This record gives sequence, structure tokens and C-alpha cells, in this order.
Amino acid sequence: MSIQFIDTTVRDGNQSLWGATGLDTAQMVQIAPVMDRVGFNAIDFSTSTHMAVAARFKKQDPWERTRLMREAMPNTPLSFLTTGMRFISWEIASHELMEFAFRLLVKNGIRRFAIMDPMNNVPAMLDMAALARKAGGEAIVAALTFTLSPLHDDAYFADATRKLAGSGSFDRLYLKDPGGLVSPERAITLFPALKAAVGALPLEFHSHSTIALAQFSYLEAAQRGADTLHVAASAAANGSSQPAAISTLRNLRDLGLSVDVDEEALGEMDAYFTALAGAEGLPLGVPQEFDGSYFRHQMPGGMMGTLKRQLTETRRLHLLPKVLEEVERVRADLGYPIMVTPFSQVVATQALLNVIDGEPYKTIPDEVIRYVIGRFGAPTMPLNPSLEDRVRSLSQAKELENEPVMASLDELRAKIGKGYSDEEFLLRAVMPAEQVDAMVAAGPAPLSYDPNASLMKDLVQKLSAQKDLSFVRISKPGFQLELGRNS
Repeated sequence: MSIQFIDTTVRDGNQSLWGATGLDTAQMVQIAPVMDRVGFNAIDFSTSTHMAVAARFKKQDPWERTRLMREAMPNTPLSFLTTGMRFISWEIASHELMEFAFRLLVKNGIRRFAIMDPMNNVPAMLDMAALARKAGGEAIVAALTFTLSPLHDDAYFADATRKLAGSGSFDRLYLKDPGGLVSPERAITLFPALKAAVGALPLEFHSHSTIALAQFSYLEAAQRGADTLHVAASAAANGSSQPAAISTLRNLRDLGLSVDVDEEALGEMDAYFTALAGAEGLPLGVPQEFDGSYFRHQMPGGMMGTLKRQLTETRRLHLLPKVLEEVERVRADLGYPIMVTPFSQVVATQALLNVIDGEPYKTIPDEVIRYVIGRFGAPTMPLNPSLEDRVRSLSQAKELENEPVMASLDELRAKIGKGYSDEEFLLRAVMPAEQVDAMVAAGPAPLSYDPNASLMKDLVQKLSAQKDLSFVRISKPGFQLELGRNS
């Protein structure tokens, strides 16, 4: 039996450990030819949120980034994860806009689309799959999101898998475990059920190492039907990211399973990202300790980091245990939503407000109201009746019930104006104009990057700041640099 890898370094690894802002275009493009040699089934490359991050924080064109990566790694499909009827903006997008976005993604180099719905709504996933296929996507993949609740047993996931696989709309299916909650024991029962339900379609597994289970669960899953595992370069692995590719490779082979990758290229890629993290001051992913409380609150690693940062900035970090306890209660009140974007943010925000206010639901944000009135779709399980009645009686709920979807493309073009490429027009339709203006003004992204040169630049800057130094010589075989301070 041969196991394939999908690499998550530039997307989910980057997001989980480095807030999605760690890597820029040059840093990705520089290593892309090596990644292309590894033999990955695909690269977990981007989401609409990552595209916004490129423009907003790096002032780099995400469309240019996609084209450059496609050119640099022609043999490995770039994958785009979509989470429903939205593109960058949290406004509900029309089918017209989503198909337009998907066509532009295909045009610029995306070959694979992973279709996720935060409620595992099968009809909604089929709807999005049809749009991606119509737009020209080569591989359409169903991403079924794992969670723990009184409803989500093996039979639930097998039934959803059977419906998705039997629809004929998907080429592959993967179990997406954002909280890293699939234990080895659960994998032993779950993956045979999924394999029986998926039929001839390839079955993938994507988990996070947040509570130190994924490394073990991957091995059990690989022996019980999962033929593709999502992994990352060591620097961007572990922690709240995916298991490391190299250690996973060795453990699979130790079990007698084959993994058809170029190990030399994988090692070169691994060394590059480790050097990059050192040069840029990015934290290396490290193995985590087991924390059983995650089975109750189920907070994804990235959201936990955000929550800790918010509490620290407001000098309330001591409230974290109370907030996590409240997360459990709020999630139950809301019918056990899957703790994945946007619901992890919805639940955590309400829990935080309940603790700070000292009274449950004294303050109810708009996103919680939208959830209760069904703007995100019908909740999987019944809500707390008293909370639902309270929310629906709010005047804000009545306003949000009539909230329009995003304007049509024609209306947006009339508002934004002419003279833009389709790609720039779409960014302007879903992002603040000043952010797109700044991206355009910055011009094309740099195309080369050397982590060693970055380290040297940092060293020179630090040495230059030492006022008591008048002369510095840096030398190694084949290289010598001398710096002198003018008197």
C-alpha cells in the first residue's frame, strides 16, 4: 500500500504557526521548484482569506503569487480551500460572484478545489462543487469537518461520506480535523467506516498536532483506509499545525507502508524552511503536550492563540480558564456548531463577552444573531429554546433577517468603475479600496529570497547599531565582508 502526501507548509502551516503572515511571495517561489520535485499529490496553497492577507499585510498581489507558483511548480496541483458562499468578505456572495472568482482562480493556476461547509451541509457542498467544476477545476475534493458532539458519531460521518461520494460531484474526499481531536482509538473505528462509504474515491486525512494526537492518528488512519496524509515542513509543522513530513514518512515506512516521494528533495525543502524561520524570527513548530480539556471546548489552535493574545492585550489572561468553560456552555446553547471558521470565532466571542459582562448573553454580537436566525444555514442540532427566543426577539435580528446578499457583478462594476483587470476588480469588490491601492502602488513582488542573505542583513544591521565598533570583518570560505565606520 502506497501513501501520498499533500503539503500544507505555505497555507495551513503558515496560518497555524505564523498567523498566515509569515511567508511572502518570494519566499514561496524560491523553494517551489524543489517542492515540485518532492512528488506531493497537491499543495494546500490558498484560501480567500490568505489572498486578503497577501494584499493587506504584504502589499503583494495574490493573483501574481498564484501565477508565479504555477509556473515554478507545473507538475504539482495548487489547491484552494473554500468555506462556503463567501470570498474574502464575510458578506454572503451570489452564485454569480463565486463562479466568477473560481474562474479567475483556475485562470491563474488553481487546479484543485477543496469544498468545505462549516456545518457539513451536503447540499451546500454539492452546490459549491458544481460551481468549481463549471469554472474549470480539475480536482474537486469534499472536505468533511470532524467534531465531537452527541450527534457526530462514526455513523454520522460515514453517512455524510456516502452522500458526498455517491453524488458523482467529487474526485476525492478528506476528513478535516481542525481541532486535532481524532485520537488513535477513534481512527481505528472511524476510518474503516469512511473507507467503506467512500467507495473508489481516494480518502485523505488532515489533522492538527495541537494536543499531540495527530502523529499517532495518522499512522492508524494510514493502515485503515486513508491513502493521503496532509503534512508540513518541520519548521511549519507540529504545534497547532500538521505533523512533520519527514517524521511521518519514516514512521510510515517503519510500519511497512511505502511513500512515493523524493526524500532528497523533501530534505532540501525542509532545510530551506528551517533556515527561513531562523532568518525571519518565526517560531519553529514543536511537539505539544496532551491537553484533555480540548475535547470539551474544541478550540482550534489558531483561535486559541488569538484568544490568548486578546486577553493578554487587555490584561485579562487570568480569565482564560473561565472563558474556556463558557465556550463549552455557549457551544451547547448554539446546538454544538463545529468549531471551525467562522463558528469558532462566533462561540469564543460570545463566551468572552459572557465572562467579561458577568452575565450570560447580556451582549449578543451580530455574528451570533446571524447564526441563530439561520444566515449561516440551519444548525445541526436544536438550539437552547430560551436563547433562540431571546435572540429572535431582538430588533437587530429583524434587521439582519433582511440583510441583502452581495451586489451583482454588474452593480459592483458600476460602483467600482472601469479600467481594472478582472482580478483587481474582484479584490476591489470584496476589500477596502485603500488596501488594494497600497498593493498596486507597491508594484510587483520581489522574486528571489535567500535566508542566509537575510541573516547576514540582520547581522550587519545589529553590528551597525554598535556605536563602539569602528571596523568589522566577516569571512568564511569563498566569502569576505569588511565594514568600516566613517570617522
